[in-house]
Amino acid sequence: MEANLIQPEQIEQAILLIRGQRVMLDRDLAALYGVATGNLNKAVQRNLERFPADFMFQLTLEEAQMCLPSRFQSGILKRGQNIKYLPKVFTQEGVSMLSSVLRSPRAISGQHCHHAGVRA
Repeated sequence: MEANLIQPEQIEQAILLIRGQRVMLDRDLAALYGVATGNLNKAVQRNLERFPADFMFQLTLEEAQMCLPSRFQSGILKRGQNIKYLPKVFTQEGVSMLSSVLRSPRAISGQHCHHAGVRA
């Protein structure tokens, strides 16, 4: 059971400073929650009213190019080195809200990420 716990180091390494806010990428959160990124984003889309701009926002192409190329080669098309999908990022409040809309065992069990601190 302890192997399933999220370690604070995992979370700290995934926190980025974008637009003056400490945020986590949708892909990093999906991995921490044990769900596919697409499924995480579908859950958010179904519950969009729960994710105002201070909980979640989508990166611009420039922001995504600055933080993604070295970290997420699978999210980049090889031919033109273009980003296939602009990622969403979540503030601490958004991370907390994710745990209420996701149905993964980790989210349901309360082993979600906001404890380690995506704090402003």
